[in-house]
Amino acid sequence: MSRQSDRKLDVFPAFQKVAGRRVVVVGGGEEAAAKLRLLSETSAVLEVISPTVDDALAAAIETTGAIWHRTAFRPALLTGAALAFAASGDEAADTAVVNAARVFGIPANAVDRPALCDFYVGALVNRAPVAIAITSTGVGPVLARHIRARIEAMLPGTTGDLARLAESFRDTVARVIAPGADRRRFWARFFSGSVAANLQAGRADVARAEAQRLLNTRNDEPGFVWLVGAGPGAEDLLTLRAQRLLQEADVIVHDALVPDAVVAMGRRDAERIAVGKRKGAHSVPQEEINAILVREAAAGHRVVRLKSGDPLVFGRAGEELAALKAAGIGCDIVPGVTAALAAAASARIPLTLRGVASQLVFATGHDKDGDTLPAWADLALSGATVAVYMGRTVAARVAARLIAAGLPAQTPVAVIENAAQRDERFLAGALDDLGVLGTRDDIDGPVLIVIGEVVAHADLAASEPLRVAGPLRAIAAA
Repeated sequence: MSRQSDRKLDVFPAFQKVAGRRVVVVGGGEEAAAKLRLLSETSAVLEVISPTVDDALAAAIETTGAIWHRTAFRPALLTGAALAFAASGDEAADTAVVNAARVFGIPANAVDRPALCDFYVGALVNRAPVAIAITSTGVGPVLARHIRARIEAMLPGTTGDLARLAESFRDTVARVIAPGADRRRFWARFFSGSVAANLQAGRADVARAEAQRLLNTRNDEPGFVWLVGAGPGAEDLLTLRAQRLLQEADVIVHDALVPDAVVAMGRRDAERIAVGKRKGAHSVPQEEINAILVREAAAGHRVVRLKSGDPLVFGRAGEELAALKAAGIGCDIVPGVTAALAAAASARIPLTLRGVASQLVFATGHDKDGDTLPAWADLALSGATVAVYMGRTVAARVAARLIAAGLPAQTPVAVIENAAQRDERFLAGALDDLGVLGTRDDIDGPVLIVIGEVVAHADLAASEPLRVAGPLRAIAAA
């Protein structure tokens, strides 16, 4: 079978109208109770057919207000139903219900008997009038429930209220705003700006007023910039807010260290501007990046400045914030998982540990003038854990400086390459091993160096030795 045919669906997802219509559940046990609880999220008229019911179903009937027919199943009881559920737990009885439903032209579902089903019931995310149903006929309900949990976390409980408010404005928007970019921009701001924020805060009247203001002043709506942390590179380490903003951005300005898979999470028609900045190869000067952000926001665009790690940790956010402030551009910051935390989590290094290290230092291998670590050696001597960013090429000088300052040459160190990504590597050794880092051709990805006694408390079983066999190049105390 071809790969293309493998991607064909065996079922077609659809939604059934049930408002005010009968939906019948046949069964007297927990299976029937579970279906009744799920169906109670609709406005259907719910009915249960069974001569007896167990305690769980009795409670569900009372809670949902369902009608209980205290009798054995008869096909005539299905007359006029919109849907039928066979939930007796007995295969022969469930088959009889399904066959009877088909005679009446009623779609039927037999609980846990997919071969008998005319339709499947997906995991439901209810934000009425918005509904999302997830089903996976290949691997069963476990994956569907997992996906549902993720969607539940992403959708605020007020999503339905926001949808109803949008519905009340839909005709007016269609009349006064032409189709295309202007209308799309209006709805993007409606669903993600002050309208949504006020609804989430319980201020429905203010939200409606804000929606009207947005409609009246749409041509004057200013652009906005978000400085968004992309984390260490794994897509599932992005924050929910970062994912949402990527879907709402008109323009995405991204660094080279942000993986393509993360950039691709942006809205499909968003403009993407690469400003690839790597150590020693800054393809776009910082001043030009600042100008791009100001230019795009001044044009009324919603801009996501996507940075590897966290914007506020060696991400030059301060310079970009200053440029935006000087231009009168609104901006906000969305934090991300910084490399030190991702690397420590992957290598299971406790960055702080009672009785071992109570301070944590984030440092770079050099300052803006190229000098190597002129200031923080004393903190390492006092027992702090030091996480060194962008330190591969100056690792030898870092080690020499620290050893010269009095830090023992056998202080444990760890080097994590490509933290939290599929090609991540974890190397461990001592401080006087760091000199080999700049000479190893097999290490060319972004690295994070952790220096301190906490490294000895990590799980080192899967680590590689930092020092390889052969002569070690001398460390220069530059």
